[in-house]
Formats: sequence, structure tokens, C-alpha cells
Amino acid sequence: MIPLRAAVAAVVLAAATACSAGGDPAQGTARAAAAAFLDRYADPDGRVVRRDQGGDTVSEGQAYAMLLAVAAGDADRFRSVWRWSAEHLRRPDGLLSWRWVDGRVSDPNSATDADLDAARALVVAGTRFADPALAADGRALATAVLDHATAEAGGSRFLVAGNWARAAPPTVNPSYLSPAATTTLARATGDPRWAQVAAAGRGQLDDLMAGGGLPPDWSTVDGSGRASPTALGTAEPQYGLDAARTAPRFAESCAQDDRAVAARAVPRGDPRGVHALDGTPRVDWQHPLGLVAAAAADPGRRAELLDRADALQAGTPTYYGAAWTALGRVLLTTDLLSACEDPA
Repeated sequence: MIPLRAAVAAVVLAAATACSAGGDPAQGTARAAAAAFLDRYADPDGRVVRRDQGGDTVSEGQAYAMLLAVAAGDADRFRSVWRWSAEHLRRPDGLLSWRWVDGRVSDPNSATDADLDAARALVVAGTRFADPALAADGRALATAVLDHATAEAGGSRFLVAGNWARAAPPTVNPSYLSPAATTTLARATGDPRWAQVAAAGRGQLDDLMAGGGLPPDWSTVDGSGRASPTALGTAEPQYGLDAARTAPRFAESCAQDDRAVAARAVPRGDPRGVHALDGTPRVDWQHPLGLVAAAAADPGRRAELLDRADALQAGTPTYYGAAWTALGRVLLTTDLLSACEDPA
């Protein structure tokens, strides 16, 4: 691990180097942010540690590190993170247990965002690092997601929040859907179910955001396939630090309709950390992810808002803030994970 100030300085230096060398400054900044996250939170053995949350490890963090290692072009770090994940978190069904602490898995249930991000990272890494075994692991994990972390209702198949979330009514975290990931995995596997879950997820967001509402952290799906907001661990449904990921995931997409979803998936002009679904703020604090989400929704102010997210993260550093300031740069300003054939 390197000190925070050194990590921030490394980001600035790398970006300046990219500019002076004639490279793409956005890619240089994104790669440096990715490397800074890995330096601070990934141990040499590949375990990603939430140092500000008791020192545990979650599958989400492993997957974020894998995406960022691919973006940074760091094959060695990618392999170490995946090796640790496979050795310590992989379940008999091929999914990843979501939490590990004190030398063991503390909750064997899966989290579908982590599995989806990890599968995508493996497939991209297989090509980027010329390693067919990584791509094969990605396809296997992708198939495990379809087999064990989806449900059907109203004639459609959709992603659920994890292996635990399939029982009626199925539980969904709308921010887990990544159109870029489903596109990548559909191409890699040739499995038509990826198109089905992508279409269903978009339809559920339409249900949830009807009338101008914000996407919720959590939802349930009824027998007809219609999604409704629900509360999980909170008194009422809310737009919080789960739902805020919806905008950057959809803004990354090559499809204009997805980018339009991103544009309306954030509270306008108010990046505070938690809101009621009608946009009323529920807290006074801000989080870097809120600014990344705002950047996803507003391309004209994207650079400014990402810089503000970096500044907020530097002032109050957290694992989650570091992950999403880096991912925000990668997803919103580069094609390091996927490129659009006909960019908008």
C-alpha cells in the first residue's frame, strides 16, 4: 500500500506524462487513477482490502480491481486479483461468495454485480493479455450468472441480486445491470439469454423511473415481470450509493437510449449521498460517487464533475470513493474496457 498523497501525486504525474508524450490525456488520467486504487487497496497476493471498513474483502472490490487492472494494462496485478478471488471466493456453482473476513468466507451468498463485472473483466483480459484461459474463466462465470442469478417472470428473464434473491418475489438491485457488460458477455458466449436479461433490466428501470422518479437501491419483481421499489436495510425505498451506480453504467453504453437513461437517473443539481425517490435529499453529506453519477448524466460538465469527485475523495479517502472515482474516469472518458463501433 502507498500513502494517499503519494497515490494522488502519481495520478497527476501520470496524466501530465501522457499529455507531454502526446498520448490521450483522458486515458493517462484514467490509467493513473486505476493504478492508484490498486496500489492503495490491493495487497500483493491479490486480495482487495476495504481498509476503511474493518479490513474485510468483498467480491465487488475484487471485481472492481479486475476492471481497473485491465484498464491500467497491468496483467500481473490482474492475474493476482483473479487468482485470489478464485481460490478464496469461488463457490461450487461457479459464482463468488460476496464477503471474506478474518481468513474465511463470512457470507457465502453471491452478489451479481461482482460476478458480472468479474466475468466482463476476464473476457476483456483474455484478449488484452492474450490469455485464452482468462477468457474461458470469464465465459464460465458468465454462464454461472445466467444459471444461478437470474429469474423469470412475465415471460422475461432478468438478473437478480444474487443466488439468494430468486425466491418470490425476486429481489433486484437495478444498479447491477451494465449494458456494456451484457453486450461483451453476449458476444463472448453466444448465449441469447444475455440479450434477454439486458432487455428485461431496461424495462424494469422504465417501470421504476416512470413519472420522473429516481432509480431505487433495491426493487422486487412481481409475477407479471413489473418492478417496484423496495427497502432493504432502510426504512423506505431510497436512491443511495447503490442506485448512484446506475448512471455511470448506462452512460458507458454505446446505445443512445441507455445514455438517455443515465441522463435522468440522478437527482438534478444535488449530488448529496441519499435521496427519496422523488429527489428530496435525506442527508447533508456528499460522496464522490454522487459526483461521478452527475458527470455521467451531464457530458457537458463531465470533466469538472470528475475533478470535483477526485477532490472530495482526496479530502476524505474511502475504498468505495477510490473505486468509483477511478471507474468513473475509465467508464466515462475512455474506451479502455469497450469501444463503440459507431461512437455517438
